[in-house]
Amino acid sequence: MIELELPWPPSSLSPNSRLHWSKLSKAKRDFRRTCWICTLEAKPGPVPAGDLHLELLFMPPDARSYDRDNLVARFKAGIDGLCDGLKIDDARFKSVTCYVAAPIKGGHVTVRIKGEDNGIAE
Repeated sequence: MIELELPWPPSSLSPNSRLHWSKLSKAKRDFRRTCWICTLEAKPGPVPAGDLHLELLFMPPDARSYDRDNLVARFKAGIDGLCDGLKIDDARFKSVTCYVAAPIKGGHVTVRIKGEDNGIAE
């Protein structure tokens, strides 16, 4: 299993934000690069072979209510940066589980990657 912390995605990446396409593109590019760098700095172990399960634990920066579907969509550029750092194709993620925990200062996303043969209910 691989576990690492990535930064909280900016509000500009929310599907509900209405940014001009060029500003949205820059926000996605910047967040993807940030997550790529964080992944490289974390020096995770080897990625399990075969299909993978992605578990996202969102720890928001405030006590607002967050829609889980929007959180996953908001974090898409982060997942791409994670995959860039691990040198894997995100098509290997056959299942994604999303949790929202209690807020913490600054917020972050804890990412866990498990091989599907390990089972989802670990």
